[in-house]
Amino acid sequence: MYLSYSATGQKGLVMSQSFRRKVLYIPGFDPIPPRRYRELYRREAEKQGRISGYRIDMTRGTSGRRFGWNCSASFPESRAESRFEVLVWDDLVQDSMRRGIAGTYAQLVSTAWTYIASGALWRLMKLRRGPVLAALYPIVVLLLQLAVAIGAGAIAGWGLSQISTWWLGLPVALVIVWLVLNLFRRLDNRIFAYYLMHDYAFTAQNRGAYPPELEARLAEFAAQLQDVLNEDLDEVLVVGHSSGAYLAISLLADVLRQHKPRTDQPHLALLTLGHVVPMASFLPRSQRLRADLAWLSQSPQLFWLDVSAPGDACCFGLCDPVAVTGVAGPEQRWPLVISAAFNQTLSPETMKKLRHHWFRLHFQYLCAFDRPNDYDYFAITAGPLGLAQRFAQRDHSPGRITIPAGRGLAR
Repeated sequence: MYLSYSATGQKGLVMSQSFRRKVLYIPGFDPIPPRRYRELYRREAEKQGRISGYRIDMTRGTSGRRFGWNCSASFPESRAESRFEVLVWDDLVQDSMRRGIAGTYAQLVSTAWTYIASGALWRLMKLRRGPVLAALYPIVVLLLQLAVAIGAGAIAGWGLSQISTWWLGLPVALVIVWLVLNLFRRLDNRIFAYYLMHDYAFTAQNRGAYPPELEARLAEFAAQLQDVLNEDLDEVLVVGHSSGAYLAISLLADVLRQHKPRTDQPHLALLTLGHVVPMASFLPRSQRLRADLAWLSQSPQLFWLDVSAPGDACCFGLCDPVAVTGVAGPEQRWPLVISAAFNQTLSPETMKKLRHHWFRLHFQYLCAFDRPNDYDYFAITAGPLGLAQRFAQRDHSPGRITIPAGRGLAR
């Protein structure tokens, strides 16, 4: 017998042996409302089901600020019922992106200075080049855009000064510079330079410390998670993608420190996908995150799986977030680090199609795989096996990186 939830949120008793799960999903730095994740899940779950031989039916779940959906899944071995909720912070992302052109260039200077002066950039380069190049990408592109705009303005101003006076050419040059920069900003939905600059600036704005508004949101998430842990479920699964991975780490550390687990509570599991933890944990004022990493890595109260891929240039593929931060102790047991192995799990046709779409590759963890191995996002989040049971016999992927390049706990 288990509690089922209709699309209106009403509860009912159903006789079944279905596995019961609640999934709390934390997105990365994303200004788009959470409905995109429901539609992505619907489309990709159907595709993965056709490939892997199972069926996932979706209905609407929570509404308003608490956004989610419900899944009823039929797998060859059994059935499962899962309820999803997106822990939203897109409003904080939107607020942080309300910088004009001048404000974005000011962010460029302050963010670059934070990473360079603190030594974080050099530490990051000891790990993987891909995410470091991705971090440098918006800086280089925005500086090139500024150079093009200044060049266009200088040519226009010089041309006008040849047929008129120099003081008329100067304001025209400034107008041209501004128009060109505005044009580039309008094209950012294809270039992503402004978006990525805002992303890195948000992480670096307090030199790694969470801003007060984010701490307040984490406190709300913690209250929600504690309520869920009191429900009659088999598993509570917290999923964090990209920047959401380190928020999920701090969230679970907060809850497990403050609340002693009961013997009858659901199994608690953490799934981090495509993490960028070092971008935050290597900064000088990230003591809170570093302490959370160290504490959670030793906790017997959860199962933590970290999934990444060397082919994802936007994440620190196969980098153990605890070890590379320099906070791994002798009692470290988490996370289990495995590779999504895009070159093996995606067909050559799919890899060719995604080759130059690096941002889409960063979301592949949430999508269907042509040849899934043990990592199947939909089987994990909607299937009849808990995360701990599914990966109980799994070892770390051979390419796991444990270089202690970060600042550690003492600094």
